[in-house]
Amino acid sequence: MLHTADAVVVGAGVIGSSVALELTRGGRTVVVVDKAGDVGHGSTSASSAIIRFNYSTFEGVALAWEALHGWRSWPEHLGHRDPAGLATYHRTGLVLLTRDDAGHGRAGALFDRVGVPWQAWGPAELHRRLPDVDTGSFGPPKPVDSEEFFAPASGEVHGVHTPDAGYVDDPSLAAHNLATAAREAGARLLLRHRVVSVRLLPGSVWRIGTAEGDTVEAPVVVNAAGPWSGRVDEMAGVGADFAVTTRPLRQEVHRVPAPARTAAGVVLADLDLGTYVRPGGGDSLLVGGTEPECDPLEWVEDPDAVDPNPTVGRFAAQVTRAARRLPRLRVPHRPSGVAAAYDVSDDWTPIYDRTDRPGFYVAIGTSGNQFKNAPVVGQVMERLVSAVEDGHDHDATPVRFVAPHTGHTLSLGAFSRLRRVADDAPSSVMG
Repeated sequence: MLHTADAVVVGAGVIGSSVALELTRGGRTVVVVDKAGDVGHGSTSASSAIIRFNYSTFEGVALAWEALHGWRSWPEHLGHRDPAGLATYHRTGLVLLTRDDAGHGRAGALFDRVGVPWQAWGPAELHRRLPDVDTGSFGPPKPVDSEEFFAPASGEVHGVHTPDAGYVDDPSLAAHNLATAAREAGARLLLRHRVVSVRLLPGSVWRIGTAEGDTVEAPVVVNAAGPWSGRVDEMAGVGADFAVTTRPLRQEVHRVPAPARTAAGVVLADLDLGTYVRPGGGDSLLVGGTEPECDPLEWVEDPDAVDPNPTVGRFAAQVTRAARRLPRLRVPHRPSGVAAAYDVSDDWTPIYDRTDRPGFYVAIGTSGNQFKNAPVVGQVMERLVSAVEDGHDHDATPVRFVAPHTGHTLSLGAFSRLRRVADDAPSSVMG
């Protein structure tokens, strides 16, 4: 069956669903194609869905702060109530822990520029506010099976508290909410359709072929396929000019029973030990890692071959580190949690950009830290697509995006495929 549209979005995760919603609101007919049986069943389903603002660039902080306003007013942002219910944003606050206060001044300057409320907490204030947290500094992170891991603290950690941070309780439902709103606005979803070909036809029309026999033709394609995005780019013949590349990375998020009291329910991002912890709902915690140098990254060639079950080794490493910070936490004998492939760029910054082929756009390299920006990413891509399709040379003069809630103006060149990876670029999910 042939489907025609103004735009096709490949990928029905939280990013693709947001893009579909905003392209539809912008007046385009949109078809979304995804091989999964429902929306948000890829990387989105394994996201810890933490809402935070700790980034190393103005654009990173400003985009996350703008997105918060969408989460705060989620029903209004959607404009349609999903019969399946609505995902909920929980404002818990987040405390970023580091060995000392190095870098806190730079972070504070960015927060002040963007308007993010924050406080610096020294060891005494950390102990007063979070009495269940061990404020000792044990870093840099070390393998948990080494003698060095159990060495006494060599100092104390410092913290940066952002009270408006938190988490979304159901990332897959959030994607479903966006997709339902997009469908209500006129978008069509082709689920259980695996893309097997992407061809540019005469007249600058893209033809997307699926294994199920359906095809979609549109002058605009947005690749938001997460860890499968590299395959889509390859089929489309794009990527040769990318200065920044992306690769699928296997990640694990673990679920453990929560102690009776756990850091007053805040999210902890612990760079001193290389973990993060957030409330998991009910009597549980979610524990993940911040890619410390002592832990090898698990790059994968085939996202479909990723084992979705957590491993004993990774579980023990991350939860044991978390237990060093939270002494009341116990490390279960059996691992519990999820694993999935994330689409990661060289500098852990997404690529929201056009490509060197007409009408083909990418929203890739998003996994791990871009869930939080879902409410605004669709708006960014709609602004970019509209400008470029109207003839703007984004490569020469980057499109500027004015954030509707905060009024900040962002250069979308910060997310260009042609950007240079700086020597001090982020080396972990923290961005």
